[in-house]
Formats: sequence, C-alpha cells, structure tokens
Amino acid sequence: MTTQSTELQLATLQIRDLSIIYKTIYGELTAVNKLNLTINRGESISIVGESGSGKSTLGLSIVRLLPGNARSEGSINLNGQEIEKLKERDLTRMRGSSVFMIFQDPLNTLNPVKRVKDQMIEAIKTRNSRENKPFDYDTAEKEAVESLKSVRMPDPDLIINRYPHQLSGGQIQRVVISMGLLMRPKLLIADEPTSALDVTIQAQVLKLMRDLQEEYGMSILFVTHDISIAYAISDRIIVMYAGEIVEDGPTEKVIRKSLHPYTQALIASIPKKTKDQGDLTTITGSPPNMLSPPLGCRFHSRCPFVMEKCVSNSPNFIENDDRRVRCYLYGG
Repeated sequence: MTTQSTELQLATLQIRDLSIIYKTIYGELTAVNKLNLTINRGESISIVGESGSGKSTLGLSIVRLLPGNARSEGSINLNGQEIEKLKERDLTRMRGSSVFMIFQDPLNTLNPVKRVKDQMIEAIKTRNSRENKPFDYDTAEKEAVESLKSVRMPDPDLIINRYPHQLSGGQIQRVVISMGLLMRPKLLIADEPTSALDVTIQAQVLKLMRDLQEEYGMSILFVTHDISIAYAISDRIIVMYAGEIVEDGPTEKVIRKSLHPYTQALIASIPKKTKDQGDLTTITGSPPNMLSPPLGCRFHSRCPFVMEKCVSNSPNFIENDDRRVRCYLYGG
C-alpha cells in the first residue's frame, strides 16, 4: 500500500494544492493560494485569522457552495471521495451526512416556512435512515427538544414550535448548532458558530461540541478569528494570513510557543485578565490587497522582524516534527 493511500484511509479530509479564485470587476482575486491540509478522523482543527484571510472560503469550498464567480483548482478528498467529481445529487447526499456546515449567518440554513420542530425532526429522520435505524416521530421530537436543551436554549418546548423569523439571532444560531450535532456527520465545519452567543453559553456550546466529537468520533473544522476560542475547541491550530497557511501545529505548542510573527501578534492581542499582564496590543497596518498581493512574505509590511529577502521572495514551509511555519526566521 502506498503512503498516499494510507494517508487517505486515516484522513476525513485531505486537501492538496487548493486555490480559490474569484472573478471580480477589478480582476481575479485569489482568496486561497495553493493550500494543503489534512484532518484525521476524530481530530478537531481550528482555522484562525483576520477577516479576509480565506477561512470561510475554505469551508465553503469543501461543501461545494462557493458563489458563481468563484473557481477552484486542486484536490479536495472527503472520506475517500474527490468532491470535484461528484454530481449534484451526490453532493446533496454528502451535505448533512458526510459533512455538515454551520454558517456564520445561521438563518441561511433554516427553511423560513417550516417550524423548528419540522426541520429538526427531518434531520433526525435523515440520520436514522443513513444509519439504518428505525424512525419514530414522538421519539424524534423528544430528541429534538433534548438537543435544544443541550445547547442551553431557554424554553425549548416553545422554541421548537416557532418559525425562524420568530427567533432572535442567538436562538437561530443555537438551533442550527443543535441540528448539526444531531446529524452526527463525519466532518463538522463550524464558521464562527458562537459569535452571537454570550460568553457563558459560548463555553457550554464549545464543551458540548467537544463531548459529542469524542462520543461519535467526528472531525471538526472550526473557523474563527478568536485564537482563545481555538484553544478551547481544537487539537491543532492552523493560522491563515492573506489566503495562505503561515503556521500549523498542536494547539498547546502554538499557544505556548508560537513561531510566526503573525501568530505571536494574534496571541498578544487577546485581552488580558489583569493590568499586571500588560497592555492590549494591536497589529499595525492592514492586510494586503488580494487583487495584487505582495511578491514576498504577505505579512512583511506589518512584521517587526522583516528582512530584505522577506520583501521579494515568499518563504517556503519549514517543517519540524508536528509543526510547520512559513517564515525566514527559521531557515529557508
């Protein structure tokens, strides 16, 4: 058996040389540039970066829901299938069973003319059919209510009988998270799923996702701009900047000893608990214009350690055991 086939057997998701290009009135914009990523079965990974770094575009490309002005190059293999080769009906079957995505705007996930109960029960029915399990309406309704309770939804018996337009943004988000967890997909993609929740509920939902991940062995791709949330949910953190991965490693190692200057800046910008821990820092400057990205390291105009070669030549990945970093400070 070849090394590549062995990797595919161990992986839920394997992405190779993926580029996502948007056609705009100003020209072509490469939102994701030659990205390589593997998520193993049962692994939780967080993609971290500022707005515009390509995180959400990456998630949408996996479920083949990119807008019409986008095209993709490279390979995305999900559970042993090349998704670019799947027909639309197979893609529809894949979404929800093999992969479920919780969107940043969860209202887009729900059907506006169906009650929450109808949509959650439909999800359970689909899951049971996939798992060759019997379906009972009353049992499914009870499971739906319990699922809403698990994400700390107030008055779940009332909420379940409402339509999406009758719910607040935070309530809608919890409904969608609950539906995603009910489906028990092999890969759960969560795009800023806790952004509309208060800190206490946020912590409870993150713990629930972790618990269910361990119980059902599903993989999680968690998209966030908040590296402190990534620390709470993931086994591994991948840092993206301007469409490229700049650092990748186990969560504890990335947090305790980050390598890339951009990762260091993200961690330094986390609000401190006490004044003794120092002032809040910000990352100076702005991300590059992705219509005409710089030739060298894309972070060089904001980097405190910039060298002459950073401006003209893009660094390659430096790999050491379970870590990789794209930075001249470590060789290359």
